[in-house]
This record gives sequence, structure tokens and C-alpha cells, in this order.
Amino acid sequence: MSTRRAGFALTWAVAATLCLAGCVANDARQSAEFSKFLQARVLDKPGVHVPQLTDDERTSFGHYAEQYAVITDFNKAMDQSVSPKLTAAMQAGSITSIGDLSARLAQLKEAKAGINAMESALGEHVARADAAHAKLEQPADLKPVYDKTYDRLVTQPAAALKSIAPVMNKVLDQAIDLGSYIDQHRASVRISGPMIETGDPAVQSAINEKLQTLQTNQQAVQAAQSRLRSVVYGS
Repeated sequence: MSTRRAGFALTWAVAATLCLAGCVANDARQSAEFSKFLQARVLDKPGVHVPQLTDDERTSFGHYAEQYAVITDFNKAMDQSVSPKLTAAMQAGSITSIGDLSARLAQLKEAKAGINAMESALGEHVARADAAHAKLEQPADLKPVYDKTYDRLVTQPAAALKSIAPVMNKVLDQAIDLGSYIDQHRASVRISGPMIETGDPAVQSAINEKLQTLQTNQQAVQAAQSRLRSVVYGS
């Protein structure tokens, strides 16, 4: 009886060892396939590329497909709840002339609210993705490739988007201030297209100063937008 039990125990131990070796080999293969995918489909291309997995790729990567979902889920959230808010705010806050300013104060305030909503949503999605990223367990050969991919597809775009919010808010505040000032002195000013005229030197000086500050900060917005395009397109 004891001999049979010893034989059974030995057989079980051998089977378990073989199974473990097979699992380790399978995980190594899946990790290697996933790493090769990230390098070829993301890192070797300029800009932001977030390819969706095919069924065959999902099977080939095994549980590493769930790790890729940390990145794809973040980008999906950007497409659904961050980029639309930014686009709407930029459209509502577009300024073409001084006359446009005083006529669109309500839209400018709406744009400011949209920028704040975008910044809040961005912060939530980044925090969620960073927390998930920090918990991932990865072999030594996969981790640096994944971390570079995460930086390219999550960290850099998020930082570029985040940099737009404060400068946009500053421009919108200044545009609202200038538009409100013109409204307050409507009786002494005359607007003709992009030009504004007044016979009051103090009012003219205040408008010129506010306008110069607004134009300077609009350049900062354009620079932030340029950084975002550079991240997205890799230029």
C-alpha cells in the first residue's frame, strides 16, 4: 500500500512539474509575442498609434491582452469624454475679432466650463490608468517595452492635453474681461470689423493693454496645441 502511494505521489509530482514547465514556457511565448507586437505596431511608428487586437492576437498574447487593455481603455476614454470636450471648448472659444468678443461672452464662459470639465475628466482617466499600470506584473524583457508604450500612448498625450487647460483658461478669462470692458464702455467705443475706435484715451489705453495681453497668451495656446500635434503625429 505504501509503495503504491509513494509511486502515485511520484507520478503526481512529475506531472505537476511538467505542467508547471509547460505553463512557464507558454507564458514566455505569450510575453515575447506581446512585446514584439508593441515594438512593431507602436514604438517603431511615429506618433500615437493604438492598434486594436484581432481575435488571433488576443489568443496569442493570453493574459497580456488584459494588460494592453489598460492602454486601449485609456485611449477610448480620451476619444469619448476628453477630446470632444476640448474640441467643443476650442470652437466655442474661438475669437476672430474684437466685435466677436463682445457678442460671444456667454459662449466664452461656456468654453471655460468645457475646458475645466475636460481637465477634470483627463485627471480621472490618467489616475485610473496609472493605478492599473502600477499593479501589472511583467517579466523583465517585457516591462521596458510596455513602459515605453505606456509613455507614448498614455503619459505623453495626457501631459500635452493637460498643458492646454491652464493657458486656454487664461486666454478665456482675458477674452471675457476684454469683452466685458467693451460692453461697459459701449457708449464711447465704435467697433468696425476687427477695429475698435474710441475718443476716450483712457479707454483706448485699457483696451490696447488688454488686447496685447490676450494676443500674447493666444500664442501660448498655439504653442500648447503644437506640442499636442507633435505628440500625436510624431513630428
